[in-house]
Amino acid sequence: MPNETRFDFVILGSGSTAFAAALRAQELGKTSVMTEERTTGGVCVNRGCLPSKNLIEAAKLLHDARNPRYPGLAAAELRLDFRALIAQKDEIVRGYREKKYESLLGGQFSLEKGRAQFVDAHTVEVNGKRLLGDKVLIATGSRPVVPPIEGLSQVPYLTSDLLTSDEPIELTECPRSLMIVGGGYIALELGQMFRRFGAEVTILERDKQLLAHGYEPAVGPAIAAIFAEEGIRVVTLASVQSVRQEGNRVVAIVQVGAKTQEFRADKLLVATGRRANTDNIAIEKAGVTIGDQGYVHVDEYLRTNIPHIFAAGDVIGRETGSQPATPVGSQNGGKAAHNALSGEPPRRVDHRVIPRAIFVDPPIASVGLSEEEAVAAGHRCWCNTVPMSLVPRAQAIHDTRGIIKMVADAETEKVLGVTMVGNSAAEVIHEAAMALRFQARLRDFIDLLHVYPTMAEALKIIAISRFKDPAKLSCCAE
Repeated sequence: MPNETRFDFVILGSGSTAFAAALRAQELGKTSVMTEERTTGGVCVNRGCLPSKNLIEAAKLLHDARNPRYPGLAAAELRLDFRALIAQKDEIVRGYREKKYESLLGGQFSLEKGRAQFVDAHTVEVNGKRLLGDKVLIATGSRPVVPPIEGLSQVPYLTSDLLTSDEPIELTECPRSLMIVGGGYIALELGQMFRRFGAEVTILERDKQLLAHGYEPAVGPAIAAIFAEEGIRVVTLASVQSVRQEGNRVVAIVQVGAKTQEFRADKLLVATGRRANTDNIAIEKAGVTIGDQGYVHVDEYLRTNIPHIFAAGDVIGRETGSQPATPVGSQNGGKAAHNALSGEPPRRVDHRVIPRAIFVDPPIASVGLSEEEAVAAGHRCWCNTVPMSLVPRAQAIHDTRGIIKMVADAETEKVLGVTMVGNSAAEVIHEAAMALRFQARLRDFIDLLHVYPTMAEALKIIAISRFKDPAKLSCCAE
């Protein structure tokens, strides 16, 4: 057939998962092609991790200047040019995209721009071109869920894509007020960021607290208290019934407990979760099985029900214990390529230890099992929570916000999980992750010498609390 090209590996997507797979295929001497409907590099570099963390840090600089933690330091007001701030974000994104993605193209792997759709289990069509693959990888990622709220289709609204680069949906002016539907990590990160840029922020969460699912119960209230101090309005048990435009503002009719209330804001941000990008690739023509929200079913080798078709990254959701995160996708992209192309024994995915963080201030970080998950797995738990005020470093830098919790098996004292809300939590969590990887016990945290004073000492202090009251110890004592 004309306009038809054969490859060893056809990869749907061009994000971190896809590039990791293509690079591994190249190392194996195989040819591959990626496809991309939007911007090369996928979500993380263009409209997710990179731009959000860039702007979150800028917002933190503004907040810290206005609210110095130290007595003797006077507050200062930094001038905000939001459009210039967005421009520097775009420059960072473009540079990173060019260096880490676009510059790698060529040689044995290439990129086809346009919507990719399956023709059959071995063939993908993009803009009239047919790409035939001996093996195929689905790495199309995910996108924001649009909930079935009455009137939403007639009202302009934002999703997390507002942070995108070089696309018309990019937000270049800071709204005076912002209403956020949802109380997950995107809502928290962007809500605090926009509040610090000067917007009035209201978060509407349908559950009884923030981060009600997948996190320790103490995390949501801890963050809610911090948000309240910053003037972020959090409304729980809030179910949005309908929305409408009223002049230049958006009005939401919300069921809050037993009452119906109206909320108004200049902008509406919908952050109610994500769904897999499998509904527009004609996946049924490949015969691949999908589940809730379109996530692709895979086994421990990242194979779908069609033996030569693999899937990895956000598109598999929480299959095999995975989590939607850039480093998880990158690691699994490489494994999928190895399993598809190397001819060597396949490599299993290992999702036992996946550290994760939410980049609010102070950050939330966790790894391993929560107390609820540990009990469900049959462990008799020793679990404890201590305030960050017991950590000397936190006292020294006037930032005692937050908590740390450790989950361990009461009989073996093997540590099963750690959750931290506090200064530098996203960095500290890696010590806990390494410890879980190597089956560490409480005594291992206690016996490890920690630099003094550091936030990582929180791990030692919480482990000590199994045996002693850490509030009654001198510094560095065991």
